[in-house]
Amino acid sequence: MAAGTMSDFDVPAAARALLDGNWREGDYRGHHYAFSVPSPRSYPWQWYWDSCFHAIVRRRFDPARARAELETLLEAMDPDGFIGHTILWGRPLDPKRAIRYNIASRADLMTRTIQPPILAWAWAWAVGGSGGDGFDPRIARHHAWLREHRALEADGLLWLIQPDESGMDASPKFDHVWGRLAQGRPLFPLLIAQNRRLGFDARRIEAARRPVVCEVLTNVAWSLSEQALGRPSLTPALIERLYDPRRGRFADDARHARHPTPPAQRPVTWDTLAPLALPDLPDAIAERLVAEVLRAPRFADGVPLPAVALDDPAHSSRETWWGRHRHWRGPSWVNSAWLVSLGLRRLGLSYEADELARRLTATVAREGFREYYEARQGYGMGAHDFGWSTLLWELVDPAAPPTPALQRASRDD
Repeated sequence: MAAGTMSDFDVPAAARALLDGNWREGDYRGHHYAFSVPSPRSYPWQWYWDSCFHAIVRRRFDPARARAELETLLEAMDPDGFIGHTILWGRPLDPKRAIRYNIASRADLMTRTIQPPILAWAWAWAVGGSGGDGFDPRIARHHAWLREHRALEADGLLWLIQPDESGMDASPKFDHVWGRLAQGRPLFPLLIAQNRRLGFDARRIEAARRPVVCEVLTNVAWSLSEQALGRPSLTPALIERLYDPRRGRFADDARHARHPTPPAQRPVTWDTLAPLALPDLPDAIAERLVAEVLRAPRFADGVPLPAVALDDPAHSSRETWWGRHRHWRGPSWVNSAWLVSLGLRRLGLSYEADELARRLTATVAREGFREYYEARQGYGMGAHDFGWSTLLWELVDPAAPPTPALQRASRDD
């Protein structure tokens, strides 16, 4: 997309043109696929949560293709309900990528790890339905797989086996968990190799005393999707396990971390704000997050929304060791700003949500739809023509999210 000035920038037209330009449709291995690639040059296959975001935006102008994009994820699903992080429609991985992609074999159609499971929630946005009615029944099978294989405890929260399963990739918040094997560190391919030997199976990995993580953003997505299907809310469990009322922050719970570190000593990352997207997050917690985190200069002074607090020693916009990728160590991402804006509007803070939209619109008008943006000066970084950055349309023209009926009392506890 050509950059321009904010005054002549038509967000809906630009978003529609990008998603249509990224559209791919065809047949492969006996399956029909139809979806938008995240970026034509950098990400030529289908990514799980990228497609969910694409469908949310696309519902505004092409609901049939929005549904087709989500159905393509379901088309790739294994019989047991597993859907991988990346589906390799059209052609297999080349040997170079195979080293750092989570595949058991180059013959695999999908990688063997997950991404934040927002499919059911995206279906509610893009297709409709509530309480399980109106949903493709394969979505319930997908949730059953997640509960069986990733909910390692009775509270129903999910556990991850690699940083990239969170969608936050090389965030410095994972460095204490995996050390030199964390994503963005030189030995990350060894973590993939270790998990491949254990079948990418969370229970086997945990039994082998390898790190597993109950991560904030993943469980926000999981709670939203479980509620969309009419399941009991996981928000109370998320608060019980991951919220520190003394600090007013959410933080991951890790087992077998290589360098165990108290939450107060870990990098301050944006995902502590992700629970604002939950419709039943108690107002007292939500308001504290806004007042003490979002409005603080360490986040408020950056392009919405810095992945790592601007004043945190871990904040960086430098390239990682393999070149062009700069994953979540500082730059701003549009999807995080949008998720936070949902909470702002729920709290009646429309002015602040509108301000996020205004500042991001100015950045995208100047830089184009990029994968992420440098958090201080706002220059575009990463992939060009990046699909989920079209969520800017949701920011500038907000729509009420699909939410199940919730007891007011659950928010007032």
